[in-house]
Amino acid sequence: MAGWKSRDREKRKTGINLTVKKFQKIKYFFRNLKSKIVLLCSEWFGHFEHCNFKFVWNLYFVLVILKSMYKNPYPGKFIVIERIDGAGSSTQTDGVVNYFRELGKKFHLTKEPTNSLIGGLIRGQLTNDWKSSPECLQLLFAADRAHHLEKEVIPLLIKGVSVVSDRYFFSTMAFGAMEIKNQDWLLMLNKPFVLPDLTFLLEVSPEVAIKRIRQNRFSIELFEKKEKLKKTWQNYKKLAKKFKNVYIIDGEKPIQEISYEIINKVKRVL
Repeated sequence: MAGWKSRDREKRKTGINLTVKKFQKIKYFFRNLKSKIVLLCSEWFGHFEHCNFKFVWNLYFVLVILKSMYKNPYPGKFIVIERIDGAGSSTQTDGVVNYFRELGKKFHLTKEPTNSLIGGLIRGQLTNDWKSSPECLQLLFAADRAHHLEKEVIPLLIKGVSVVSDRYFFSTMAFGAMEIKNQDWLLMLNKPFVLPDLTFLLEVSPEVAIKRIRQNRFSIELFEKKEKLKKTWQNYKKLAKKFKNVYIIDGEKPIQEISYEIINKVKRVL
């Protein structure tokens, strides 16, 4: 009996030690993550306390500690359309919004990166106005998303308003995976965020995408090159296998056919 009690105490002690070690690893990881954001803010704003990143970091840290990627528990539906650049998602988000309008349902159209201060920094890097490491760019995307959800998306979902977003975490993971080999790190950055009820991936060939981009714009952004677009789409397809309620749609079909296919799937979640 004494021997059994001794072994039991040793097991409990070992379990406690392992838990403490895991917590220390997590604490060390987030300390490094926070220092990277502070460094980035200092580099671009001069003084960390004078920018909005402090609030965003605190919010993001709390979300990571308390939550993991979770299903949408709110009355409103969250629908996301993803694609490589030039696939025409703006047309399809408008189609979904028009469908909600016809049904007389409340809806809200949004996008990522957002029009916030952080979103402006992201767009500046995508248009080559400034340069940082791929890791810094992903941290900016995560901060922008945390702020976007906390201030805009989730309050609307709680009120029963359906939100349609042009891009979400799939985009940053698909594009980020080209330059960052640590897939677990990319996934971890997005773990605190709510999962969409539906995600649509519009598939077009890189050739078609670049042709559309050149028809509508005078310049090419950071990821808008044939090989990069091809690799990005491969990353999208890998992600589609890891998550539920993700549908790949042929983005080269006539616009009306694409809209019909998307709306038929939207009907199932309403």
